[in-house]
Amino acid sequence: MKLKHSCVILLSFLTFITLSSLIASQTCKSSCGKIPIKYPFGTGLGCGDPRFQQYVTCNQEKLTLTTHTGCYPVTTIDYSGQVIYISDPSMSTCACTQPSKGFGLDWDAPFSFDDDTVFTLLDCSTTSSPIYRTSGAYDDSNTTVIPQCDRTGAPICSFLYSCRAISLLNLPISTCCVYTPVDLGPSFEMDLQKLQCASYSGFYSFNGQESNPYNWKYGIALKYKFNVYNDYPSSCANCERSNGVCGYDGVYNTFVCNCPGGLNTTSDCFFESPFNHSPRLLPRHTADNFLIYSVAYFLVRVFFKN
Repeated sequence: MKLKHSCVILLSFLTFITLSSLIASQTCKSSCGKIPIKYPFGTGLGCGDPRFQQYVTCNQEKLTLTTHTGCYPVTTIDYSGQVIYISDPSMSTCACTQPSKGFGLDWDAPFSFDDDTVFTLLDCSTTSSPIYRTSGAYDDSNTTVIPQCDRTGAPICSFLYSCRAISLLNLPISTCCVYTPVDLGPSFEMDLQKLQCASYSGFYSFNGQESNPYNWKYGIALKYKFNVYNDYPSSCANCERSNGVCGYDGVYNTFVCNCPGGLNTTSDCFFESPFNHSPRLLPRHTADNFLIYSVAYFLVRVFFKN
């Protein structure tokens, strides 16, 4: 009876370890809602590239970009062009005009503004906003106000003011300023309170209808790079070709390939060699579980024999 009791306790302990091992296995998903997820992005801790994990997260099947200015839904990702598109619920568009605090990127975030992104500041003070400066002639008797805005973008303000929501503000068009990303400076910061503007609008495409702001693609386009040389890691490409998802593990964030079922390997998810059909070594989690099951099977045989 003591042997049986000991076997039951040990078997229960090993079963607990096995289940804990399976539950602890991080399963990285290949999509978040309707958005496909590929390197360098991930759906949870240990997935994708660790540099991006803190900024782009998947929660309740919703992909979100987080910066110090807020949380922004990711609408789509162009993996071939390496561009991520986000929306700002507080942004003014043709459909709605509302107060906003602006948008900014963290200084260490692995993103930069795409060249197609255009910001338009709305309802700015022409007397106290720092985007306007006073320029005098040779004497101080003749001064004019010159906006620090993109003059070639003046038609954009005119088109925006044709929107009913913006026209209802009853503000002069001079309070509108086309503020391209290059004007945001190295900190990529658009602080509307500091700029003394009430709201902003952003878009990344005229959608083939430059004079019709109702059909523009509103939002913010951000570029990203894989690394300093912008090379797609070959280990990650091999992992994805084998139906795996790229991830990282350990103190040094070493590469792992997360395979269906939550198994991690250091290469890919092909468990048989395509050349000689000889089996490869099992992944670490598979080998550990195999050993546990073997011991458990042995104890069950001993238990029933006694």
